[in-house]
Amino acid sequence: MAEAIDVRRLNVFERNLTLWVVLCMGVGLALGKLLPGLIGGLRRLEFGGGSRINIPIAVLIWLMIYPMMLKVDFASVLGVGKRPKGLIITCLVNWLVKPFSMALIGYVFFKHLFLPWIGADLAEQYVAGVIILAAAPCTAMVFVWSYLTRGDAAYTLVQVAVNDLLMLVLFAPIVTFLVTGASSLAVPFNVLLAAVICFIVIPLAAGALTRRTLIRRRGASWFEQSFLPRFHPLAVLALLATLVLIFAFQADNITRRWFHVLLIAVPILIQVYFNASLTHGLMKLFRLPHGVAAPGALIGASNFFELAVATAIALYGPESGAALATVVGVLVEVPVMLSVCAICNRTRGLFDAASAQDCPVPAPGCCANWERFSRASFSLAGQG
Repeated sequence: MAEAIDVRRLNVFERNLTLWVVLCMGVGLALGKLLPGLIGGLRRLEFGGGSRINIPIAVLIWLMIYPMMLKVDFASVLGVGKRPKGLIITCLVNWLVKPFSMALIGYVFFKHLFLPWIGADLAEQYVAGVIILAAAPCTAMVFVWSYLTRGDAAYTLVQVAVNDLLMLVLFAPIVTFLVTGASSLAVPFNVLLAAVICFIVIPLAAGALTRRTLIRRRGASWFEQSFLPRFHPLAVLALLATLVLIFAFQADNITRRWFHVLLIAVPILIQVYFNASLTHGLMKLFRLPHGVAAPGALIGASNFFELAVATAIALYGPESGAALATVVGVLVEVPVMLSVCAICNRTRGLFDAASAQDCPVPAPGCCANWERFSRASFSLAGQG
């Protein structure tokens, strides 16, 4: 009997993610326009005078990131040496290519090609915003994108864990170096460091500590099957509320500069497809299986937009051009990443599967080893 084809299905929220983002954008814009006093009051809630770290945004991001951090088993990093090539390629593209190429692309578009439409001051802000966006590789949503491409779940987990750890030490220096180099804006390093501690270190440490403590006390099975599912609705609600608040803070910016939103999307889109293609091509060049190549390409293409938006707000304020640029990243993230997933799936046949484990449900065009798998299955059928 033929094995059923592995069809990946999302839940209602994930399946209609683009719709929810659009609805949250609309609700946020409406609140920003209809209730400016309330939104202004929420915007002024900060951790200490002059910190620019917004309390409501910070709380929502903690609620959104903490459940994701609970899923990350940092002990898996110890097994990196077993299959290092894919991880090395992902890290090189994420940290040596992506932010630097985005700085170059942003500089060319905003300070030259688009300068007549946006002006010099906003050009500086937009360059800073897209650099901040590119310097934060995606973490939480990568699990969704990897699932859609039948990526190797264990390897995806390792890639996310390593990138989270690298973000702790590389995000702030890279943002400081590139923003000051590609624009005339100053980067208050103490504010940037506070943002890293607030939005990366705290949820990362809380998630790791909770995971270790509960697994030790109640066991991995209880943790994975009973404890983690309780947080999924909380993370979803926190994501939606964060989007509403972000767009409410940016209501005037978006409605007043709607044409700028379209212009900002251009270099972001170029960057997404460039990094996805580069990573996918390098994975193919080094003969890595599709289950490793696809998640690597998706991590390199997508962004940790929650961190980027929060950092831009902390550095330059909620009404800044830098914050607007990161918000545009939110707008394009979902539909663009779904298209990257589709491209990864269509190119599956270009990759070899190292073993049956790398291609658990072989089908015509699934991988370059389809003929070998089909001959083996016919042979087994004949023996039966």
